[in-house]
Amino acid sequence: MARLRPQQRADLPDRAFAYIDATGRRRLPIHDAGHVRNALARFGQVEFDDDAARDRARGRLLRAAKRFRIVPVGFITSEIRGERPATGARARQLPDGFVTMLMTDIEGSTGLVSELGDGFGTVLDEVCAILRRSVVDAGGFEVEARADEFFAVFDTPRPAVDAAIRVQRELGDPARVGVADVRVRVGIHSGYPTGTGSNYLGLDVNTASRVCAAGHGQQIVVTANTREAVKDTDAAGLRFTSLGTYRLRGLPHDVALYQVGADGLPRRFPPLRIGRQ
Repeated sequence: MARLRPQQRADLPDRAFAYIDATGRRRLPIHDAGHVRNALARFGQVEFDDDAARDRARGRLLRAAKRFRIVPVGFITSEIRGERPATGARARQLPDGFVTMLMTDIEGSTGLVSELGDGFGTVLDEVCAILRRSVVDAGGFEVEARADEFFAVFDTPRPAVDAAIRVQRELGDPARVGVADVRVRVGIHSGYPTGTGSNYLGLDVNTASRVCAAGHGQQIVVTANTREAVKDTDAAGLRFTSLGTYRLRGLPHDVALYQVGADGLPRRFPPLRIGRQ
């Protein structure tokens, strides 16, 4: 990336910078992909006027990264190291910017409804309780639960993977004697969905949904975005097995998929429920 000359910098509009301090000094150029990457790497070195200014700059930077389709893995690392606990109303708001989405559904739910009748409601309540407990304990946010589908979001990717592992371990626990054999598919994708206040929309949400639908019960499937972000921050105790690259229905680009491995999880599954490109 070429360093901006003084005249080039002066010619840029204010919106081309992530941060303008109280004295009017413009910091962190974000007008092209190279400078966005540089700003992501240098964000933790900047002294901001206050926390509100830092949060505004963070939002502008992440929106710029979204525009150039940059996965901010190094930025995630610095943000985790400098993380401050959320309090009050902000602690309850859904995160924005680069987030990790976890989606699940129950494999063979139609057959379970036929087999269990009214008892399926009890099983569904138990599964939802496990999902909610796992998500909340990992620091995630429930977005919505519809029928046998569940959607949660996380500020960072590793907690999403940890929540998924806990879900699969609990549902596979032999101690669940007398409870119906329920197998849950889990799909995880990290990206830039568009927040609506109480939910999300956009291609990244569709990607998470398609990844979930491609897997099998007891399996955790993640995209390359999530794998790269986890490996950049903390991949201890995890294994990522490449499942290939696929064109998922309705998405414009091929998506590389990986299976998450960890102690206590099954390792062998049939091929994904999509055609390989």
